[in-house]
Amino acid sequence: MRGGQVFMESLIAHDVECIFGNPGTTENSLLDRLIDYPQLKYYIALHEGVAVGAATFYTQASGKIAVVNLHVAPGLGNAIGMIYAGLKSNSPLVITAGQQDTRMRLRDPLLSHDLVAMARPVTKFSAEPNSADELGPLMQRAFKIANEHPKGPVFVALPVNVMEQETTIGVTTSGHLSTAIASVKAIDEARDLILASQNPAIVTGDDPARSGAFDSVVALAEVIGAPVYREGLRAQLSFPSRHPNNRGRVPFAAKDTAKLLGEHDLVLLLGGPFFEDIWHDAISPFSPGAKIIQIENNDLQLAFNFPLDLGIAGDIRGVVSDLVAALSLSDKSFRDGVQSRNATLSKERDLKVHRLQADLEKVWDHEPMAPLRALHEIANVVPDDTVIVDESVTAFGDVASQFDLKRPGDYFAGRGGGIGQGLAGSLGTQIALPNRRVIALSGDGSAMYSIQALWTAQHHQLPIIFVILSNREYRVLKHNLDIYRRRFDVVSSKPYPHMDLTEPVLDFSAMARGMGIQGQVVVEAAAVADAMRRALRSQRPYLLDIVVSGKA
Repeated sequence: MRGGQVFMESLIAHDVECIFGNPGTTENSLLDRLIDYPQLKYYIALHEGVAVGAATFYTQASGKIAVVNLHVAPGLGNAIGMIYAGLKSNSPLVITAGQQDTRMRLRDPLLSHDLVAMARPVTKFSAEPNSADELGPLMQRAFKIANEHPKGPVFVALPVNVMEQETTIGVTTSGHLSTAIASVKAIDEARDLILASQNPAIVTGDDPARSGAFDSVVALAEVIGAPVYREGLRAQLSFPSRHPNNRGRVPFAAKDTAKLLGEHDLVLLLGGPFFEDIWHDAISPFSPGAKIIQIENNDLQLAFNFPLDLGIAGDIRGVVSDLVAALSLSDKSFRDGVQSRNATLSKERDLKVHRLQADLEKVWDHEPMAPLRALHEIANVVPDDTVIVDESVTAFGDVASQFDLKRPGDYFAGRGGGIGQGLAGSLGTQIALPNRRVIALSGDGSAMYSIQALWTAQHHQLPIIFVILSNREYRVLKHNLDIYRRRFDVVSSKPYPHMDLTEPVLDFSAMARGMGIQGQVVVEAAAVADAMRRALRSQRPYLLDIVVSGKA
């Protein structure tokens, strides 16, 4: 058999269903073989970054691995930013790129470069087979590493001559690899630390949702009476948005996180990097003397940034479930404290709901409409099974307050901080969840990074509703410039440089029509609900360009 056959059958053996790609000449071997493997669905994008972004969100929404096929050095270069986002979101991806014929290597042929070196900084593993004999074993290793915790992208370069070489070495897989189980002693130690606490808190990352621990985390919060915070950036929904114990996200600076966590004598960190700060503060985010417990599905993330009183590596769902069971046997004094804390959290949640209503009434008649009003109108008309892909950036708090996000699968977003993930990611989300309607919420600046995603949605008839919140500025940059000036004592009355998206104003409805998608500009807040209903009825890709207010 030839190397290309080994490659394709490796995908089948590892249960791959989707390939996302933007192909070129060096990918002919893969493309030509697709017709022989109808079980592999190929989704074409018009930019390599869009292909990777779609694959990244596909893995998050489906729980399955995805393969990406890029085009040699320039194509891999185009994709690097999105591969970085996949690395930060722990997305298991096998990323490939065609490589020029190795017999031409010393002549520096057109489009060639050291692809392995290019990909290495943003992947867990990067390699290129020297012969077809290496292809089967190399693919086994690539899939294994991509799926090992913490999961992430790997890269394999595919030289065109290697794909057409003969080999007798076929496909192999790693088989079933069991997850480590935490010891009873570790569970008992965690229980004892919690029972000794008077005011515990939980900070959760994405892994509880990915590992099936969602319900266990809810039970843990309730059984210990703890507020639950989430990481600043998230790819998944790890706690219900309207649960009384939900306290939103942690900030991006240690001093601000310390204000949230400062009163807590114990903090449980569940399944994340903890913490991804933007601004430097020479303080701890935890109060002096606070006990810190961290539970991860891998050893690497334990105590990576902070010393711990207890670190546990194992199956997160199993660990948290066992911990909940152990705590259910607590004494009456602890249960009384839990009841009191949960009652306080519930009252605080009620007050927050009243404040949110007051905030909405305050901006109800603003022109241009406030993002809060726009998202309120959308949330009131979308079906309960709607999936939100969120890259609203500065409107993230409004999204969290207006949509009732109940379960994993209701919400997805990008990690790493790079923009353009929302539109691209909605493609993979809709492919993974074909029976649910996906709404992609994006700022206008973010949308321009991956606007080609509209063409892929139309080409593959993915009924995504793209909602562009057009404030006609890079609002987040203006906020960050304000913070920079305060932090570094920069006295300035200067305007915000190069942060406005005007002259010309971006016409997203025209862009959508140019790619075969019906688009509509919405200026009046009272028209948002009807526009959304029209989009929902279409059962086709649809774009709403909603003009909202910018930074005051």
